[in-house]
Formats: sequence, structure tokens, C-alpha cells
Amino acid sequence: MDSPGCAGPNDSASSGQKSSKGSLKWWQLSLLGIGCTIGTGYFLGSGIGIKLTGPSMVLSFLIAAIGTYIVFHFLAKMTTADPQEGSFCYYAGKAFGRWARFGSAWNYWSTKILIMGSQLTALSILTKFWFPDIPLWIFAAIYAVLSIAVVLLGTKGFDKVENVLAVIKTAAILMFILLSTAALMGWIRGGSDGRPGAFWSSLLYAFYAYGGVETIGLMSMQLKNKKDAPKSGKVMLIGLTVIYMISIGLAVFMVSYKLLSEKESPFVTALSSYPLTFFPHLYNGAIIMAGFSTMSASLFAVVNLLVTMAKDGDAPSIFTKKLEKFRKLPLPSLVLAAIGLSASIVTALLLPGKIYEYITTAAGILQMYNWSFIIISAYKILKVRMWDVILGGFGIILLLGAVTGTIMEKSIRPGFFVSLILAALVAIVTLIMVKIWNKMQTNTIPNE
Repeated sequence: MDSPGCAGPNDSASSGQKSSKGSLKWWQLSLLGIGCTIGTGYFLGSGIGIKLTGPSMVLSFLIAAIGTYIVFHFLAKMTTADPQEGSFCYYAGKAFGRWARFGSAWNYWSTKILIMGSQLTALSILTKFWFPDIPLWIFAAIYAVLSIAVVLLGTKGFDKVENVLAVIKTAAILMFILLSTAALMGWIRGGSDGRPGAFWSSLLYAFYAYGGVETIGLMSMQLKNKKDAPKSGKVMLIGLTVIYMISIGLAVFMVSYKLLSEKESPFVTALSSYPLTFFPHLYNGAIIMAGFSTMSASLFAVVNLLVTMAKDGDAPSIFTKKLEKFRKLPLPSLVLAAIGLSASIVTALLLPGKIYEYITTAAGILQMYNWSFIIISAYKILKVRMWDVILGGFGIILLLGAVTGTIMEKSIRPGFFVSLILAALVAIVTLIMVKIWNKMQTNTIPNE
């Protein structure tokens, strides 16, 4: 999942303004969506799900694809009927009022902060592949500083770099598929047999790997023809599903799921028993490069997202401030994001063994909260037919299933409670802001 952050610096989560005519063709948006979505949540996070469920993780990805399509179905309908830069946050406000827009935007911001923490931890774990004796928090601190440095450099040329790294990510998956196919055909000797396992608790991590459908809603404003948004999303989801199911299927078939862990990519583990000495290093390096690009894009998006929220009155006005003499840097927003990253570093210091599972689980659950609200908002805004009511209800059941599945597994259960705490904080702040808005509205009404 990762990459809801690939909407980039122009990401807008609460604005209700329509954008000018874009320049993207539908297939370009599909490829961009695939490149942005594939990230460390898939390369490393899928290992948690496979460890829990074994070969049936392939079924988890198929079910998650269905649930993701349902969410996109409703988001695309709202986007086609009323294209807005604010996408799902704007539609939440349109459906239920300012409180819903405010809460949705802050929940999305919190989700992205957790996703950055997950990415930061994943990069650190992958780097320990080469330096096993160095503490995890040191790598986390290094990658956090590097990512902030990228933001300080500005956005010039960043899109081109992102496109190159998106190709690297896709090439890494194709390389695994080709090598593992060759191994199964007997062209490469070695290997071990896989074994079946349980299923339900892994569903969240499959959903997490599809994280980015809401970003397609945001990026659809860059299309030449806004009505092509549904087509872009469908092609993106089909492409991701095929890539995910083939690669995950090969991984769980080639090695016992009991050998997999959150400390190493399942794709590296799957080929570790074959005489391919170059593969682990090459693949690990490709994942780190791709993961760092995703994290940097997420940081760009989070920083500029808060600026937009502040302009719309959904965040303190101080976050609209920019340093005009330094690339118009939104310093207050960057500082708040840096505090979020620092929290991940401290957590890595205190809980080096479980941090990735906890943060990834919490981020995935918050994502499910956002997606559920997309469906609920569509019920309110659109003239839905009975079929849409049934489809949306089924989608919400799948999303809730992914959330409740984490309660059943002790090793990932703390992530569920972290998500509840964050969601509760957003809800409390939203209630406080509603009272402030009502008071301000009362004070502006002239006395008769």
C-alpha cells in the first residue's frame, strides 16, 4: 500500500475547487497508479500475511481486489458526476457537512503519516540485510533525514525520477516471476515445498497492497477527459491483481510459509535456496530504491496536503506559511511531518522486533476506515440503485472483515488498538471543532 502518497505535491484533500484541463491520457494514469501503488507494503508487508496464512494469501489478494474495486466503483461514480480536486474528502463534506470533510482529511493525513512510518521501518529492515548488527533505529533516522533532504531540494525533476523508479519496481517483480518460473521448471536446481495455512487475519495486508485507489481519485483531475477515470482505475486494478497473484502464488509455492517473516522480503526468501547469489542483493537494492521513492513522494504529499487543509480552514492557519526565500517551503507542515517520522524512529528504538507489524497494521486499518466512508458518502450523494446498495454493503463487509481479522491474531492485534486510538483522537478533535464552528456561526448572526 502503499502509496497513496504518489499524488505528489499538488495533492489536495479538502479543496472543493475544480481543476483546469489536465494532460494525462487514461492509460498513463493507469500506469502511474500501478507504479505508485506497488511499494514496500507489497514487497515486505505481504510477508506478514503469508506468514499468517500460507498459500491462501493468493485468495486474500483476490478478495482484496474485489473489495478495492467496489470502493473505486463508487469513487469513480462520484468523480464522474462531480469532478473535484478534494476527491473523497470533498465528497464526505458534500454528503454530511464540514465535520465529515474535516474528519476525513485528518484521518487521511494520519494514515499517510503511519504509511511513511511503515515505509521508513521497511527500508531499515531491508538495509539490515547487509548490516545485521546495526540497530534498526539508526537506519530509520538516516532514511528520515534523507527523505526530508529531498523535500528541501524542491520538486524539480522529481517526477522523472519517480517514473524511473516505478519502472524499477515493476522490473523487480517481473525478474522474480521469470526466475521463479525457471526454478519451478527445473532449470534452476534447489528449493523446498510449500504448505497450506489459515487465512482471515491476512486479508488486511492484501488490502494494504492495493492502497492507492483513493489517490487515483485525486490524480484523476489531471486527466484530459475526466470521464476516463473509471477506465483508468479498472485497468490499474486488473494489472495489479494479475501481478500480485502470480508473484505471491509463486512465492508461497516455492518455499514453506513458516520460513517467511516480516524481516525479509518473501520474494528474496523464496529464491534463497537456489544458486542465485546475485538475486538477493540486486532485488533488495531495487526494493530499497523503490521504497525510498515512495516514502519521499508520501512526504511531499503529506506536507502539501496539510497546507491545502489549512487554506480550507481544516487545519490551523500557521500551516499555510511558506518560506518564500527557500523554494516556497511549507516549513510548519514539514516540521509536523518530521515529528511523525521521529515517532517512528523512537518506536523502532523501543520495539525493534515488532514495529513494522504494528505500524503497517494500524495504517492498513485507518485506510479501511477511509474506504468505508467513501462508500457511505456515495450512498448519500448518488442516486443509487438496489444493485449499488447490495454491492456497497458487500464492500463494507469485506473492509470490516479485514479490520476484525487483525483482532484474531495476537501478533498483530496491537496495531488494531493503535488505529482505534488515532481514530478516536480525530473524532474528539472533530467534535471540538464542530462546537467552535457552531459558536462562530452564532456570533456572526446579527441580533434582531
